[in-house]
Amino acid sequence: MSRHVAIVTDSTAYLPPRTMERHGITTVPLTVVLGDQALEEGTEISTRSLAQALQKRRSVTTSRPSPALFAETYRKVAASGATEIVSLHLSAELSGTYDAAVLAAREAPVPVRVVDTGTVAMALGFCALAAAETAGGGGTVDDAVTAAEKRAAGTSAYFYVDTLDYLRRGGRIGTAQALLGSALAVKPLLQLQDGRIELLEKVRTASKAIGRLEEIVAERASGAGIDLAVHHLAAPERAAALADRLRARVPGLADLHVSEVGAVIGAHTGPGLLGVVVSPR
Repeated sequence: MSRHVAIVTDSTAYLPPRTMERHGITTVPLTVVLGDQALEEGTEISTRSLAQALQKRRSVTTSRPSPALFAETYRKVAASGATEIVSLHLSAELSGTYDAAVLAAREAPVPVRVVDTGTVAMALGFCALAAAETAGGGGTVDDAVTAAEKRAAGTSAYFYVDTLDYLRRGGRIGTAQALLGSALAVKPLLQLQDGRIELLEKVRTASKAIGRLEEIVAERASGAGIDLAVHHLAAPERAAALADRLRARVPGLADLHVSEVGAVIGAHTGPGLLGVVVSPR
């Protein structure tokens, strides 16, 4: 019997629904806790509702999927015909999602390889796509995991936030805590480094910070076959303008996605987020 390798990821990959359907990728949702309501990302809370809650300084926290939810997902994927599963997730430095998947994998009806990609957002999405394309082409579990890990190793993520307050509250700014004393005087550029959010540069104004973000991406996106993703939260015009400029500046551009982040990432970055993922194929 031929082996069918299925790909599972989580809702912070922010892959377009049509893309997930086309590649047979299954998503496990993280949870956003808004006041006393626990809401699934992607289905039960909109980014507009999240942005409004953050602007009103309502209590917003996030939570990993439970091991039971992962176990249910693995059973359903196996029942649909999968004989092996590759489960790819956001950085374990940022969430307990990976740990929950590992616990559930022990009791799954088919073998499950759980991978901490060390990434998030479309950096994770590009890893899931690489694994799905490899598996869809007849690759083994090892082939799919290797494809995802190779994509993760070559992918960079940079982002600008209007304020560090949301990252501070969520405890997810790593060494960028050095900025807290002067958070109101600078506009920080951050990067995902070794699975953690780290300070990249301090810039005095928002316009200069976004200009510098563009420069960094243009420098990083050299060569051919470069995929880019521009993310934002409640800043669609800013994101569209940056995407247009990057199209003109990246000669090796293969594909460019522009999308609003979901509620889980948005809860930790706040409105005004502008991020770019650079992922060579």
